[in-house]
Amino acid sequence: MKAVILAGGLGKRLRPLTEDRPKPLVEVCGRPILEWQIRWLKRFGINDFVLLLGHAKQRVLEFLGSGRKLDIRVAYVVEDEPLGTAGAIKNAESVLKNEDVFIVVNGDIITDLDPRPMIETLLKNEKAVAAIALVPMRSPYGVVKVENGYVVEFVEKPILEHLINAGVYAMKPEIFEYLPEKGDIERTTFPKLASERKLLAHVYKEAYWKSIDTVKDLEEAAGMLHELYPDLCKL
Repeated sequence: MKAVILAGGLGKRLRPLTEDRPKPLVEVCGRPILEWQIRWLKRFGINDFVLLLGHAKQRVLEFLGSGRKLDIRVAYVVEDEPLGTAGAIKNAESVLKNEDVFIVVNGDIITDLDPRPMIETLLKNEKAVAAIALVPMRSPYGVVKVENGYVVEFVEKPILEHLINAGVYAMKPEIFEYLPEKGDIERTTFPKLASERKLLAHVYKEAYWKSIDTVKDLEEAAGMLHELYPDLCKL
């Protein structure tokens, strides 16, 4: 099975860290996000990777090369102009069209979720074309609880009832029929699949998960990685 990593993001909100590198090469705990993602997926038996490159693509090639240093097999697909997440995956159709199923991962997340149950659920469903990992939303702010006009408790960044897109997907090759040449998958393909009831949801309530959008996110992710990988994390 192949894992596809969207590794061409500009990471505008992380500048100046992303001036000369794509977002997945920003370091957390002394290692690039991309390396953490590869190590995570290898834990679940995935050793074949397809990297979708755009911004500062040469930096990724220099870092990962043949994949030997991380003991993986890797192929690269390059976009000549920004295509969006859906267009970038569509651009890799020739590499992925013969797979029974493949994983797609946004290049800016840190997680430990196990993709295998999501994959198995998708393969068992003949109608579904893709599955999306969902995680509970954590409030970005502390919450104040009030009773009868009195403050009774302060809760620091609680878990909310809402579910959010974890940026991890399982897809069958039929997905290419729904992908535009340009555009983001969240605004084009997924709404279409949802309207046809061909998009499955797989909820991960206990998984570690963090999207890296700001410098503050880097700090929070570092703490999480230190807990998950104390021997690998370089604080």
